[in-house]
Parts: sequence; C-alpha cells; structure tokens
Amino acid sequence: MKSIISTIIVLILSTSLFSQGFISDVSKRGTTAAPFLSIGQGARATGMGSAFVAVSDDASALFWNPAGIAKTKGVGFMVDHTQWIADIDYNFMALAYNLGDFGVIGMSFTISDIDEMNVTTVENPEGTGEKFGVTDAAFSLAWAIQLTDKFAIGFNPKFVYQSIWKMTATALAIDMGVQYITPFDGMVLAMCISNFGTRMKLEGNSTLIIYDPDENSTGNNSNIPAYLQTDTWDLPLNFRVGVSYEPIKMDNNRLLVSVDALHQSDNYENVNVGAEYTFSDFISLRGGYKSLFLQDSEESFSLGFGLKQLVLGNVSILLDYAYQDFGRLSDIQKFTVAINF
Repeated sequence: MKSIISTIIVLILSTSLFSQGFISDVSKRGTTAAPFLSIGQGARATGMGSAFVAVSDDASALFWNPAGIAKTKGVGFMVDHTQWIADIDYNFMALAYNLGDFGVIGMSFTISDIDEMNVTTVENPEGTGEKFGVTDAAFSLAWAIQLTDKFAIGFNPKFVYQSIWKMTATALAIDMGVQYITPFDGMVLAMCISNFGTRMKLEGNSTLIIYDPDENSTGNNSNIPAYLQTDTWDLPLNFRVGVSYEPIKMDNNRLLVSVDALHQSDNYENVNVGAEYTFSDFISLRGGYKSLFLQDSEESFSLGFGLKQLVLGNVSILLDYAYQDFGRLSDIQKFTVAINF
C-alpha cells in the first residue's frame, strides 16, 4: 500500500509539473530577483553538468533536492567554495543529521564574497570617496523522510537576503522534492521545485530624496522628504525532473549517468546531462554538459574529480573539484570538502 501511495504521489507531481506550461517560447531572462539562488552548490554536482536532482545523496541535496538528505546515515557536513564570474565568490555550508524514525534534518547557509566598490556619480565619475558593498545570502532549515525504502520526500524552507549599499530586500521561500527508486534495476526518478516563495523589493535610504511638489510655486515647502518607489520581483522559480541510473555496479568499478530536464521562470527549458565513474570507492572522475538546447547559453561542458578517504573506521572525508566552461564569461571553479560519519 505504501508503494502504491508513493507511486501516486510521483504521478501527481509529474502531472502538476508539466501542467505549468513546461514548454514555452518566452524566456523572461533577467526578470527575477536573487539570481544567485540558481547557482549550483557542490563540486560533485557541477562536475556532472548539474544533472543531480536524482543523484543527490549528501548535504548538497539541500540545494538540489531536499529529499536527498533522507539518505544520510549519520551526520553529513559540507563546505563549498565557488569562484564565480566577475571576481565574485560564493561560500556554501550544509549540515544533515539523521534522527532515526523521525527523518533527517538539515540546514544550509549561502553567502557571497564581493569586494567593496567606489561610489561614483555624474559629477564624480572617479568616485566620491565613499564605498558600497553588495551581499547575497540565504539560510535554510530542511526536513526529509523515507516514507518507504523506495520513496523519500523533503522540504526546505529558506530565508533570502540581498543588499546593495543602503538598500535591502528579503523573501521567504521553500524547496520541495521527491526521490523514487523505480523497479527498473534501481533507476531513480526525482522531481524538485525550488524557490517557491514571496517577492523581493529593495528598500532603504538610497531611495530617499528631497521633493518639491510644485516647482512653480514659491509659497510651498520645496524640501519635502520622499522615497522613490521600487518594484517587487519574483524569485527564480525552478522545476527539475531527473533520472539517474548505474549501468555498471561492480565492486571496484561503478558508472553513474544522470539526466535533468529544467523549466525555469527566468529562462527557456533546457536539459543537463552528466556521468561519474568511481574506482574502488576512492577516486571519481566526472563530466557533463549543462543547458543543452538552450539558445545563446554561455554555459556548456564541465569536468571534475573527487577523492574519498575513510578514517577511524566510519568517518569519510571527501575532496571534490569541478571546472565549468562559461564561454565569453571565462569559467568557474568549485572546491568542496565534506565529512560524513
């Protein structure tokens, strides 16, 4: 009965996903706030072309599919550093803890590392002497559970924050995902909706101005404090459907392949593909291609590798690296350290 219920839930989510107008000829590029929420976390996932919604089984699942943390046996901790384009860096930390019959809880924190910049004006194009900063941040608390030995579901509420100089914006959102191990030789089917939440609106003293409501009158107050109105913007809502499969499952040689299909509220539909070869559960080689069928995309192939070492019997330390080509925007690199015990 539980398996039947799980299958029904998967089918309902599939129908819901494709009923949202999965195929569209309108990209809406640049029409959302907090685009950093779409930057993938974890070098393993990036090395596999970001085709990870069905693969996710470590702390990085808090980004890709919160249902994936249900696979955590004990405690999983991860730190990820991203060298992004335009000399922007992002740091991601995630923790997952198994509560036994009560499921698995997790939390994650993402923060940007952007150097301060000079404040410039029309009158002072070289700078006014002031500096301003920019911050992107997100914090989440997640919960996932194995409803059956084949089906997991997870939820990841999050708080999103952005600031630039004297302006700030906040939002609340949630990620929801499922993973289902199908009867077809262990093939995994997964789905996730990310960043479903409130809109963001920048507000602060940068919009404060002195306004004269009637410039033609000399008897009115010409120095009325007022605020310029700013618009609200949606978060980058992402739908992912993916499948993963291990065609080779020998003791010392394992091959994992995965495919994700994406529908993004700020872009066209596209597909990610990836593969991972692991030898002796020690070294992994990865490759993938992101944004297949996406017109004018600067993202393309990615490569990566990982090392895993057991210490003290049940503690595993993982080191992962990934490189992704970004076309005219050069490339990005990711470095991840994870500990599982």
